[in-house]
Amino acid sequence: MQHSLSVLNIVYSQTKGINYLAEYALKYNSVEIDQWFWSLFKEGQVVLPDQNTAREYAESVPRDFIFTIKVPNSITLTHFYKKNRCDPLIRNPHFLSTELFHLFLESIEPLQGRLGPLMLKFEYLNKLKMQNLSAFISVLENFFEMIPKNYTYGIEIRNPNYLQPAYFKFLQTHNICCVFLQGYFMPDIAPVYNKYKEYIAGCSVIRLHGPP
Repeated sequence: MQHSLSVLNIVYSQTKGINYLAEYALKYNSVEIDQWFWSLFKEGQVVLPDQNTAREYAESVPRDFIFTIKVPNSITLTHFYKKNRCDPLIRNPHFLSTELFHLFLESIEPLQGRLGPLMLKFEYLNKLKMQNLSAFISVLENFFEMIPKNYTYGIEIRNPNYLQPAYFKFLQTHNICCVFLQGYFMPDIAPVYNKYKEYIAGCSVIRLHGPP
């Protein structure tokens, strides 16, 4: 506990009764919002960000502060999470729903002007969840044709078999940031980047998760 508090004290002047985001913004100019990713609950219930919370975040930071946001998993999960390994796979009816995605954009509207990449994080997609890389790219093509172009988007994958020229060409064609993940059984970032750097320009995101 003392170690945790000492780490907090590097960033925050105290550990109680403060606006943590406002104090964080005194030292750093960007942050990733992870909490809104967890949005899919029992029986398909979806909880999107509260617009008042988004407004509070916007009011807590300088104008040049950047929020990178993980898009709700109600949009990026192909199937519901299983409680037990033997449970059947149940398809998520909201998977890559453009209607739900537009509602998500409305919910974060107070953060306009402070948004970095909106990151779509996909879990490990085995053949039961997605037939192959071509099928994955096909559904993404349809999705990105239907959503606003005036945002920066990023994609994180967790199937190392998808790290192929076709995937990086898709990102390049649609001007989508590659979200490089270190950990979760994905290969080291440096060799992947060096192998496909001809397709990578502009924005990239590095997420360091460490060992699985």
